[in-house]
Amino acid sequence: MSRSLMVIGGSGFFGKSILDAFARGFLAPWAIDRILVVARSASRLSVTHPSLVGAGVELINADVGTAASLPFADYVIHAASTTDAQRYIDDPLGERANILAAIDNYARIARACHADSRIIYTSSGAVYGQQPPELDLLPETFDPGEASGLVAYKRDYAEAKRLAEARIAALGEHGIRTSVARCFAFVGVHLPRDQHFAIGNFLADGLAGRPVRVNARKPVYRSYMHADDLVVWLLTIAAAADLHCPTWNVGSDEAVTMGDAAEAVARRCGVPALVPAWSEPGEDRYVPSIAKAREALGLALAYDLESAIDDVVRRVGSAEPLAAAGASDSGKGR
Repeated sequence: MSRSLMVIGGSGFFGKSILDAFARGFLAPWAIDRILVVARSASRLSVTHPSLVGAGVELINADVGTAASLPFADYVIHAASTTDAQRYIDDPLGERANILAAIDNYARIARACHADSRIIYTSSGAVYGQQPPELDLLPETFDPGEASGLVAYKRDYAEAKRLAEARIAALGEHGIRTSVARCFAFVGVHLPRDQHFAIGNFLADGLAGRPVRVNARKPVYRSYMHADDLVVWLLTIAAAADLHCPTWNVGSDEAVTMGDAAEAVARRCGVPALVPAWSEPGEDRYVPSIAKAREALGLALAYDLESAIDDVVRRVGSAEPLAAAGASDSGKGR
C-alpha cells in the first residue's frame, strides 16, 4: 500500500531534509511515494532546490494560518514556524499570536480534512524553559512551570509552543491521532549557515576556509542530531500517533560545548578554531533525554557529531544542494 505525506512548512530546514531523504529512498519503510509540500512560497523550491522536487513531490502555495482547506495525506508533519530569532525579539507577542492563530486554523482544517491522518506537531525543547544546571538531560516529564529562567521573548515563544501542543492534543477528542515532537538542535546539509544556528555558522566559516570562532564566554552545552536521523524519528513518531497525543523529545543526547563543536568542524575543514577561555559564571545547557523514544519506539542515532559533520562537509564538497538561505517556514535548533 502506498502512502502520502504532507509537510506543512515544507520549504524550511525540516521540509528540505525530508525531501532530501525522500529522494534518497529513506521513506520507503513507510511506503511513502507522494509528498505534498505546503508553504507560502512552496513553488520557489523548484527554482532554489530543483533536485529536491522530483517525481512524487507536489508543491502547494498556501499559508496554514489562513488556508480554508488542505488535501488529505496519510501522514502530516506540521513544521510551520519561523526560525528568524530577530522576529521574536522585535515582536514577541505578535509572533506568539501568529503561532496560536496558525495552529487554531490548522486544528479546524484537521477536523475537516485530516480526520483519518496521523499528525505530528513539531514543537520545541524551548517549552522546558531554562535547563537546570543539575539536570544533565531534559526528560519529557520535566515541568518548568511557566518556562522559568528564559528572557521575555524566549518565554513568550515557549509558552506559545506549549499552548499549541495542547491544541493539537485536543484533536484526540475528535478521534484524530496526533503526536508531539519536542525538537532540539540539528545539523545537516540544509541547515542555514547565515542565521542564529551556532553550528551552521561554524560550518560557514570552516567551509570558507576561515577560522571557526566561538563567542561564548561561559560553558554552553548543546547536542546535534543529524538531519537523516531527524527524518527517521519524525516518521516513526508520526506512525505512533494516537488519540492521547504522546510527546517525544527529538534530538541527540551527546552533549558537547560550543568549543567542542567548533573544534570538530575546524578539524574536518582543516582550519583553526578560536575558542576563548570561560570568563563568565554559570552555564547554558540545552540537551534532551531521548530514553523514552529509544525504549518505546526502538529509535537510535545513526550519526554522532563527528560523522554528522563529516557528512555535511562531504556533501557540500560534492556540490549537492545547500541551505545558504531560506528556512522561513520551518526548522529547529540553536
